[in-house]
Amino acid sequence: MNKDNIIFRLEREDDHHSTELMIREAFWNVYRPGCSEHFVMHMLRNDPAFIKELDIVMEKGGELIGQNCFMKTIINADDGRVIPVLTMGPICITPSLQRQGYGKMLLDYSLEKASALGFGAVLFEGNIAFYSKCGFDYAGNFGIRYHDMPKDSDQSFFLCKELRKGCLDGVTGVYQTPAAYYVNDEDTERFDKAFPKKEKLKLPGQIF
Repeated sequence: MNKDNIIFRLEREDDHHSTELMIREAFWNVYRPGCSEHFVMHMLRNDPAFIKELDIVMEKGGELIGQNCFMKTIINADDGRVIPVLTMGPICITPSLQRQGYGKMLLDYSLEKASALGFGAVLFEGNIAFYSKCGFDYAGNFGIRYHDMPKDSDQSFFLCKELRKGCLDGVTGVYQTPAAYYVNDEDTERFDKAFPKKEKLKLPGQIF
């Protein structure tokens, strides 16, 4: 992997469509037939919880190859406190460069930026097999539960990383997903018409 031509920078307004197209290509038919992540990204940018200083894109040789973003959210602690935290994503690398180490580079860089801005922890939904390489653990090991799910349910998809060591000490409670991540199928379909037509396929391993 040639790291010499890698640049990280903030997303610009004139990147928006290209970023959304890359996200669409990266997620198409992965978790469901088609995808909604490109529309989610479109909606997140206008949400007050969206952190523009952490809306990061990755370039290689002048070409957009990856992106990540963060949102402010909270943990409703069992003792009544409201604990500010971050959530993350969508995060992606363009399909032709996946599984070559670029994703870890992007994630490490963006987490360092989030830490430098003073944020204490990141919680989100992901695959522990990959994200453990960047210091994530099961959120349950921190005493944090995913909203709207019973305590004894399988929450192995729900991950956490402290950006400031010990910031979640003594905290147990329920994480809240920001509302902007919830988009409906009809709005997604309308938005998707602005992109090249692609075939939706039902494939093994999809979860929706």
